[in-house]
Amino acid sequence: MRQHANEISGEELKALTGAIRTRYGIDFTNYEVKSLKRGIARLITKHETGSLLGLWSKILRDRDFFMKCIDDLTVNLTDLFRNPDFWVFLHDEVLDSYKTQRKIDVWHAGCSTGEEIYSMAVVLEDKDLLHKSQLWATDLSSRALAKAIDGKYSKTLIGRYEKGLLNYLPNKSINEVFNIYPSHIEVKGKYKKKIDYQQHNLVHDSVKKKFDIIFCRNVMIYFDNNLKMKVLRLFHESLNEDGVFIVGYYDVFPNESKTLFEPLNSKTRVYKKVINDTLN
Repeated sequence: MRQHANEISGEELKALTGAIRTRYGIDFTNYEVKSLKRGIARLITKHETGSLLGLWSKILRDRDFFMKCIDDLTVNLTDLFRNPDFWVFLHDEVLDSYKTQRKIDVWHAGCSTGEEIYSMAVVLEDKDLLHKSQLWATDLSSRALAKAIDGKYSKTLIGRYEKGLLNYLPNKSINEVFNIYPSHIEVKGKYKKKIDYQQHNLVHDSVKKKFDIIFCRNVMIYFDNNLKMKVLRLFHESLNEDGVFIVGYYDVFPNESKTLFEPLNSKTRVYKKVINDTLN
């Protein structure tokens, strides 16, 4: 009999996440409980371990197995030009302020399989800013990162991607963004070369540079309020003084975050860094 999410007790979850943190240094202890339980239940079913105990044994015995499990624990959902009204606001109301800037640094935290960071590269090109931009894309999942670096997607996605592109840049053809092959499509090299990919854990990995724009869309929905504040402080410290912070439509901020970020556009979830000397 398979174990379901509602059958995993709080004590079992705490013990498993504690063991993962000790064994691998990856901390899930402050992830949102219901989401994490669902992810663990998916793993039990997918790998036919029968129970949490069976999964626990396999995770702690086999590092490669655990690293492949991360995708199920941190569900990677992304698309090309997801939420077109956001991209319109970014294009029309935000990016013009960077035209006189010598260099633009962008961090996309939780980049998943790359569609959103490639979307950003296309937007920057359309604004004639790509040539002076450097994009840093990070994710916890090595499997998602490998796909993002490849920039290759199923040819069956052309219709969906083309719709996203038309919603935002109706004069741009899908052929200008992708090379089309019989079996797949691949992001053009002019976009790939502007992006550096790296595996990064928001919970305890440091960041050594400052950014003008930071994306973290629908990643924090898996965090409790304590962990949200921890990563929000990291983003605040990593932004330049006039930096822009972009989150997902389903991300909910704790009340304390008002000391860190203020809305630039609430509808599209775009924020500005709050400058507060007492935080330093």
